[in-house]
Amino acid sequence: MSRKPISFKQELPLLIWLVLVWAALWRDFSPGNLIFGALLALLITRLFYLPPVELSGRFNPFYFLGYAAVFLWQVVKASAQVAYFALTRGPRITNAVVAVPLRSHSDLMVTATSHVISLIPGSLVVEVDRSTSTLYLHVLNVSTPEEVQKVRQEVRAAEAWLIRVMGSKAELAALRAESATQLKSKGEVVS
Repeated sequence: MSRKPISFKQELPLLIWLVLVWAALWRDFSPGNLIFGALLALLITRLFYLPPVELSGRFNPFYFLGYAAVFLWQVVKASAQVAYFALTRGPRITNAVVAVPLRSHSDLMVTATSHVISLIPGSLVVEVDRSTSTLYLHVLNVSTPEEVQKVRQEVRAAEAWLIRVMGSKAELAALRAESATQLKSKGEVVS
């Protein structure tokens, strides 16, 4: 099996991440430990093929701050809901596994979306279908088709925020086109 060559520039974020994980695991950020971590990271990436993480090359700090606030609010709200369900309904709560097809087929966006959704209490990604970019979520308190549709809309809204924060230019253009189409179908004026 031939390996697709990866440039050092493409591999650098992975190497930095591996060094930081190494230092965090040892709780030692001394220069010697960081150098040893870098040597281990280089050894690991040479022995075990990891596909390159393709970054979009863009990051919008304003959308990042906006989504950070939205995300924190969702975590607080969901934590209160889960606590309420645990106290009032206990084991009688209805659960569901919901399939959510995503817009993006980028591994980075699919991974970021699934991690963000899993961090919100009451939902957990149990499976990812890379070929179709579909997330399968285990969700609390879902029993009607309307509630399933609401879960899908919330996940796709999180993905839209992440596309605005760090998606590729093509993903951002597709998102804007989708938003414009939705506004036109509702009869609203698009500026």
